[in-house]
Amino acid sequence: MKKVLVTGANKGIGYEVARQVAALGHYVYLGIRNPQKGKEAVEKLKQSGITTVELLVIDVSSAASVAKAAGELASKIDALDVLINNAGIAGRQPQNSSQCEMANLREVFDTNYFGVIQTTQAMLPLLRKADLPVIVNVSSELGSLAMQTSEGRNPNFDNYHAYGSTKTALNVFTILLAHEFRGTKFRINSVTPGYTATDLNGFAGFKTPEQGAQPIVRLAMMGEDGPSGKFFKADGEVPW
Repeated sequence: MKKVLVTGANKGIGYEVARQVAALGHYVYLGIRNPQKGKEAVEKLKQSGITTVELLVIDVSSAASVAKAAGELASKIDALDVLINNAGIAGRQPQNSSQCEMANLREVFDTNYFGVIQTTQAMLPLLRKADLPVIVNVSSELGSLAMQTSEGRNPNFDNYHAYGSTKTALNVFTILLAHEFRGTKFRINSVTPGYTATDLNGFAGFKTPEQGAQPIVRLAMMGEDGPSGKFFKADGEVPW
């Protein structure tokens, strides 16, 4: 039974990732900022018959909260097998580069980029103790420079300049961390769930949370022959 932490797990893709991983027989800590919403999410899973789940209160944008959560987790388990950095926010509109307010940009980066880094750093001591430590950073096609500059670029990308910038930065973090741990047992990758209907996009996506969670879960459950330093979607690799 693997020990797994999923951040941003109270709803949407994060909740569904936690559900699917726990359904596979693993123990999942639902990393959730709001204690009440966290309790409700855990109770909902338990009522559905999934019992290997537990709440871990964590606000990834707060260094103090992350440190407290890491300490609490270290008091419960000897090793963390999988860290899924899923917590993220879309940011307010407008966020096109010529108009986006700096406060808005900083807020999105605090969660989507800096939040991932400080959470990963805090959990590394537990991850190092795992037999096959896996880190999955939930990204987006918006973070792909190749897709941003392609002839078939989606016009909708222009509505999410701030959000997309954070995902590009997140992808660079994935690459650099994978390089840092090359030759070790660590497996570190980015993954995009695809355009999934969640409150992050006003439920405009064409994929369900169940579908969006699948590539994340698949990458999180990889074996020792799995890739590292790559970017994936449901049907294969994504160009950086």
